[in-house]
Amino acid sequence: MDEGKTLAGNQARARFTLAGYHFNPDVITKHIGIQPTSVDASGAHSELSKPVLSSWELSTETVTGDIDVYKLTDDLIKKIEPAKDKILEICKSHNLSPRIDLVLVLSVDKTESVPDVGFGARTIRFLADIGAFINVDYQLSERI
Repeated sequence: MDEGKTLAGNQARARFTLAGYHFNPDVITKHIGIQPTSVDASGAHSELSKPVLSSWELSTETVTGDIDVYKLTDDLIKKIEPAKDKILEICKSHNLSPRIDLVLVLSVDKTESVPDVGFGARTIRFLADIGAFINVDYQLSERI
């Protein structure tokens, strides 16, 4: 190993985000009845001439080791699926953009397996129904 440092293992997290301009994320929480893991209300009080994004986010915990991307995203969708109609309503009324992000931090350790990245039918169907897009963010881990 280089300079006595060990190599970090794989990590993954999935998050569902509603983003847009000039809205207060608390309105989303109240409307859909799901408590977010984080919000950014920067755009709630921005000037119309200088729009700033606000966001409402529901995230999984960061998982390490043997990562099952299919299960990770499916578990997240199961939490928001009952609020699908309310999500559609709030996206339309506030012109919000829904998306699912998959953040993968991949180990540089050549003995560590790389997780399969894919999405199950339930996830794809739900995202298509609400007009969401998918973002997959890959990063390489650092030595620890």
